[in-house]
Amino acid sequence: MSKIMLALGGNALGESAEEQKKLVGETAYSIVDLIEQGHQVVIAHGNGPQVGKIHSALELAAELENSDGMPLPECGAMSQGYIGYHLQNAIREELLNRQIKRPVSAVVTQVVVDLHDPAFKNPSKPIGRFYTEEQAKRLASEKGYEMMEDSGRGWRRIVPSPKPQKIVEKDTIKTLLDADGIVISVGGGGIPVIEEANKLTGVNAVIDKDFASSKLAQELELDYLFLLTSVECVSINFGKPNEQQLNKISLSEAIEYIRDGQFGAGSMLPKVEAAIEFVQSKPGRKAIIASIEKTKEAILGESGTTFYSDK
Repeated sequence: MSKIMLALGGNALGESAEEQKKLVGETAYSIVDLIEQGHQVVIAHGNGPQVGKIHSALELAAELENSDGMPLPECGAMSQGYIGYHLQNAIREELLNRQIKRPVSAVVTQVVVDLHDPAFKNPSKPIGRFYTEEQAKRLASEKGYEMMEDSGRGWRRIVPSPKPQKIVEKDTIKTLLDADGIVISVGGGGIPVIEEANKLTGVNAVIDKDFASSKLAQELELDYLFLLTSVECVSINFGKPNEQQLNKISLSEAIEYIRDGQFGAGSMLPKVEAAIEFVQSKPGRKAIIASIEKTKEAILGESGTTFYSDK
């Protein structure tokens, strides 16, 4: 039996509540395949579109009511709640369909970040809805938001994306795992917080869910990190005539590919970096980038891209 961290990409979720319910039902089937094989599973998920919609809706409501908008950490917590609710119900249903009785829990998860992380001086992650240039300047002046023009589509708020330092609810998640539970955690990368003595304070930032998944997998001493996305494996020279799919990558090869600029900063690069981080953390650990539909095959080495240490 292996202990596995599954980080679900956006293709496992939907844009609307109804679409999400349908997609998580399909996702649950692949997750329960692993559970049925006897593996212990911890699940993370993205929340980009969802937290953006929550933030935008509450911003609009605040404008209508002439009140303050909802802080970003609270928006992240809301997204963890409703995505976790859909996932845990879908996994529970699939388990019972196969006559497997296992507890499933979604844990609202906080992740400590360092206020001195360089990301706080260089916000780069766009969130929420699009604004005109005039609206963006007003928000920057009135609320102190940092705004950026986004690909000719309008202006958006940008926030920092710091690296995760530690998972606050790690012990809770471990207790649930030790009780043979299936745990959904670090949704959207977790709620970013600053730790000062005994106090945790949310900050307006977002954490990459692949890095948060890698950190949690390390802290829980898991064997595998699965970074699940819409493609079956990692490729170099992507989209070119000489595109090459990779079934296995050593750490030294992966680092060299990064230096060559082979992976997109907003797509594959953070997954590859998170995979490297996990494999480097302890001998014997493996990270796999694969599609959610081929998870069972990926653990057997029949699909996906496996990262391994060459030391």
